[in-house]
Order: sequence, then C-alpha cells, then structure tokens
Amino acid sequence: MKRLIAAVLAVTSCAAIAQAQTALSVEARGTLSLEQALSMAGASAPQLEVAQAGISVAAAGRTIAGLRPNPQISIDTENVAGSGPYKGARNMEATTSVSLPIELGGKRAARIGVADAQSRRAAIQAAIMQADLRYSVIQTYSEAAAAQQRLATVQYQAGIATEGLRAARVRVEAGRASPIEIQRADVARINAVAEVERTERLVQVSRFSLSKIIGQSFTGDLDIGWFSSVQSVYGPLQEIETANTLAMAAAEADLAVADAGVRLARAQRVPDLTAGAGARYFRDTGDTAAVISLTIPFPLFNNGKAAVAQASSERLRADAQKRVTVLEVDQAIARAQAEAANAATSAVTAKGPALAAAEETARIARIGYREGKFSQLELLDAERTLAETQISAVDALLTYHNTQAQLERLTARAPDTQGN
Repeated sequence: MKRLIAAVLAVTSCAAIAQAQTALSVEARGTLSLEQALSMAGASAPQLEVAQAGISVAAAGRTIAGLRPNPQISIDTENVAGSGPYKGARNMEATTSVSLPIELGGKRAARIGVADAQSRRAAIQAAIMQADLRYSVIQTYSEAAAAQQRLATVQYQAGIATEGLRAARVRVEAGRASPIEIQRADVARINAVAEVERTERLVQVSRFSLSKIIGQSFTGDLDIGWFSSVQSVYGPLQEIETANTLAMAAAEADLAVADAGVRLARAQRVPDLTAGAGARYFRDTGDTAAVISLTIPFPLFNNGKAAVAQASSERLRADAQKRVTVLEVDQAIARAQAEAANAATSAVTAKGPALAAAEETARIARIGYREGKFSQLELLDAERTLAETQISAVDALLTYHNTQAQLERLTARAPDTQGN
C-alpha cells in the first residue's frame, strides 16, 4: 500500500513538468494531439487531486486503526470541605491512579483489517477516477475534432454553393436557363453560409470545453489525422476477461470492506478490561496504601448482536452487488464491442466507398450542369448528397472514437493493491 501511495504522489509531482513541456510542444507544433491533451488534463484535473486526497485519508485511517487506547490518570480526594472533623482538609484522603484499557477479542487487528480494505478501495477509486478522466478527455477531444472537421466540410460546401450561384448567372445571362435558377442557387448559398455560422459556434463551444478539461486554452488545430483513422474493422465478439476490470475490482473491494466490518463487529462483542493501579494518601496518619482496580463492562443492554447483524447484512448486500456487477460488466462489454464494431464498419464505409461515390457524382453533376447536360435540380441533389455523406462520415468517425473510448474504459485493468 505504501508503494502504491508513493507511486500516486510521484505521478502527481511530475504532472506539472509534463504540463509545461506539453504546452511548449503545442505552441511549437501548432497542433494539439490527443496525447498532449491527456497529459495536460492529468496535470491539472481536480479529479486526480480528489483521488490523491482519498488515498491520503485512507492512509491516515490505517495509522489511526493501529493505535492503542490511551492510558488515563485520575486523582480523587475524599473527606474534604465537610463539617465537623471533616472541615477543611485535615482528614483528607487522596487517591492517584493510572488506568489502562485492555482490548480483547482482536479489536485492533480487526480495525486494521477494515482500514487496509478501505485503503485498497481508495486506490481502486483513484484508478477509476483516472480512467474516467481519460474517457472524458477522449470524448471531448473527439467532439472538438469532429466540430473542426464539420466546419471544414460546411465551408467547402459554402464555396461550392457560391460557385453554383456564379454558374447559374452565367447560364441565365447566356439565355440557357430560367432566371429562377439564380434564385435557387442563391438560396443554397444563403443556407450554406448560415450553416457555416452555426458550425463555427459549435466549434467555439467544443474547443472551450476541451480547454477547460485540459486546464489551458489553445489556438492551434486538432489532430485530424488521428480523428480520421480507423484502426480495424471488428469481426466476431471476443471473450474478454472481466475479473480484473475496474468495476469488478471495486465490487470485490467493497465486499472485502464488508467482510472486515463483520470481523470488527464480532470482535467488538468481547468486553474490554480496564486495569488500574495507584496510591492512596491518608492525611491524618500520613500513611499511603496501594489501590488496584479492574473494570469489566457488563453487556446488559448492548451485547453487540445488533451490530453484527447490521455488518452481516451489509456483507450480504455487497456480495449481491458483486454478482450484479458481474452481469452488468459482461453485458456492457459485449454491447460496447458490438457498438465499436458497427461504428468501425460505418466509419470505414462512410469515409471510403460512399464518400468517394458521392464526390464523383457531384463532380460529374457540376461539369454536366456547366455544359447544359444536367438540370440545376440534379446538381443540387448531387451536392446535397455529397454534403450529407461528408457529415455522415464525420458523425461515424465520432461515434467510432467514442465507442472505442467506452470499450477501453470498460476493460481498463485494476491496479495491484496488494503490495505493502
């Protein structure tokens, strides 16, 4: 556990250096890569500070659990401030004693067991928060990259619409088309320009969200090469071992905490002893005498059965939740695999054969329209199909990266929390 805490602290201390180096790299290259965004987020994310604080709290709890009860010093005086012969302090008797609680039933070991289980749970929670942060960064980066790619697409479409308006005017002036074609082309241009304005706002919002999660603003582009890449098209679903995933590790850690709680509740049923020793001083004679005491609680009203029953119920709940988690993790991973496979297929198709066919159709339609072989409606339909296919390709790539990130999050491995 100490080794794990030291590793977390080392990673945190190195984060500021990584952030500075990353910032210089972004400024020099002008492109913010995903790895740079992940590094920046790791250097500034408050989530990781929360995780580190949780580990520190658990470590302090482990120290507290190992402490023994404090001894007590008591001073008692008798036969003072009374009446008659007991007036004043002439017949005072004073007793000074030291008492020490003696824990029985293995309470200290049981407390340490609970604290160790909680420390392991805190370490797993820290890993969960780190995995969640990575998932969030990938999602936010993908959305910003998709918005940037959409903007490039609609700007291209706006240019095509402007060129279409110019071609329509040429045809009308040459007497080869009706003036209504100018109006159609102008409507298409106006809509394309409006779409550029809307997309620019989406780009601003997505880049603002990304700047917040990485802890600094940036002015460069995003890595469109990464966004446009699809690693592979998945085949049949693969069998993935879920026993050491973060979700399962958290459920098992919760069960371990509950098990330790049952042992502590049972240990606390054993009454503790309090042994004391002291000296009594008799003022009237000047003599002293030893005083020895032994206190044994009598468990009449609270014998600890209710606490054991409560801890046992909590253990049953944690065990049932673990079984539920097994089913949920298996199903979630299977769904994520299928969604990732479908997204990969859609992305490859949309940015490959479908996009190439739409681009070729639009190219032929533009040439044919200028030569008078195709009508304006055929040209607009081809341009609309191309725009929709381009946007569909961007959406498919975004879905692919999001599902890949989700699958990575679900299958993230739990850290080794058994080291001491």
